Amino acid sequence: MTDSPSADSAGEYQVLARKYRPTTFEALRGQDALVRTLTNAITSGRLAHGYMLTGVRGVGKTTTARLIARALNCVGVDGTGGPTPTPCGVCVHCTAIAEDRHVDVLEMDAASRTGIDDIRELLEGVRYRPVSARYKIYIIDEVHMLSDKAFNALLKTLEEPPEHVKFIFATTEIRKVPITMLSRCQRFDLRRIESATLQKLFADVSQKEGAAVDDGALALIARAADGSARDGLSILDQAISQAGGKQVGETAVRDMLGLADRALVFDLLEAVMSGDVKTALDVLAGQYAAGASPVVVVQDLLELVHWLTRLKVAPDGAADPALAENERTRGSAMAEKLGMGVLTRAWQMLLKGLGEARAAPMPLQAVEMVLVRLAYAADLPTPADAVKSLESGGAVAARAPAAAPVRPAPRPTMTATAVATDHMPQAIAAPQPTAEAAPLPQPQSFAEVVKLFVARREAILSTHLHRNVHLVRFEQGLIEFKPGRLAPSDLAGQVGKMLTGWTGQRWVVSVSNAGGAPSLYDQEIETAKSDPLVKSLLEAFPGATVEAIKPADK
Repeated sequence: MTDSPSADSAGEYQVLARKYRPTTFEALRGQDALVRTLTNAITSGRLAHGYMLTGVRGVGKTTTARLIARALNCVGVDGTGGPTPTPCGVCVHCTAIAEDRHVDVLEMDAASRTGIDDIRELLEGVRYRPVSARYKIYIIDEVHMLSDKAFNALLKTLEEPPEHVKFIFATTEIRKVPITMLSRCQRFDLRRIESATLQKLFADVSQKEGAAVDDGALALIARAADGSARDGLSILDQAISQAGGKQVGETAVRDMLGLADRALVFDLLEAVMSGDVKTALDVLAGQYAAGASPVVVVQDLLELVHWLTRLKVAPDGAADPALAENERTRGSAMAEKLGMGVLTRAWQMLLKGLGEARAAPMPLQAVEMVLVRLAYAADLPTPADAVKSLESGGAVAARAPAAAPVRPAPRPTMTATAVATDHMPQAIAAPQPTAEAAPLPQPQSFAEVVKLFVARREAILSTHLHRNVHLVRFEQGLIEFKPGRLAPSDLAGQVGKMLTGWTGQRWVVSVSNAGGAPSLYDQEIETAKSDPLVKSLLEAFPGATVEAIKPADK
């Protein structure tokens, strides 16, 4: 930002984001590549007719556009200068552009003027020369909001504009800008400003404002700004106002932003990873009572897990100067203790829980459930380890947590082998070996074969065997039948395969063209018809038939 605040002609209070807006290229923080390219281009006279500035909000796109306009139109203190990368700031053009009142520098917000009529009105003035300046400059902010027709109307003029016209576009959504327009401009990507650079900027501004702000508070503001100088200055402005002339402390900024205490975030993750659900819920409740948002708590946990993962795979490249020394020491110990599988699983579960917390009517309860799931899964083996153990016929041993959560006792006849999923551990039950194996079934009649299929829950096959099979011959290991009209073509093969597997001996099931006996269903119908009660009913109601047989209740 600029070393000196801009003038306030109205005498009213200006917010810090406007008061300390950069007035020179050198004052742009964190945009060294942009400054170097523009400075060399202006110095050598290699001026493009169109510039496309892109980046996240608050990194200086509109400010850069105005600086370019001043650099191209500055005439110096004596009024005889030309385009310069160091505008004087005192000539008539520099002053008018800084106060946003220059007649030859037109700013347009494409978010509110998106139609082709707006662009046509703008292009009507392109053919006229500047009133007083060297160049007529059009600054179009949020250019990606223009309609397709507006883009098309702008293309031809943008490709071959008059020599006295320059276009400067700014956008946060570069992918929404047509490629035909991008190809006609010089593109500059403004980077997110690093936290260390922002922290130094905020310290300088605080000193100029006569406000005492702790280094911890500045670090919190820089982290909350997320690379945006404007967002950070707005937060700093609010923090100074809240302090009311007193020193701005870290706790005050944390309460104002609804952030969780950084040390408590470490405590929360340690409790969860050790399986201590009660401590984790208590820490969360304390953070919530102090004003921390449950969603922000999950975001802080995600940030910590990500940093621990990077610290584990690349210790040298994961250093964060914004962290205190005790946090770096504590994080190194946690990264060494936690395995990569545990960290990646925690990341996936927290990422899923973040979406649930945002969509839940009561975010606190959603985050509590996330912590419970994570705590119960923290001491479990990875899915790969569980599969390997199951394939080898062994049981998967879980890590013994420092304070393991209470789990339901397993059934006496089952051993529970836990396998971690993205949400909750799922118990895979393996039968406990018994002293004597159960004997294999050996059906002695076709009716017993059908009962065996019923017992094995093969409902479709048992129905076909009961209704659509006419038995020709039955022996131990041999079945020969004539299929009914509705029987499937592969019925014999399926029955033979299943009987062989169930009984432990080879069964040959074949199809015959012989007549065969009535199906079991038909036999049951005929037996029912011989019952005196059924026989009397059939005689009383001529044309009635027996459709189904239901066993009598005992």
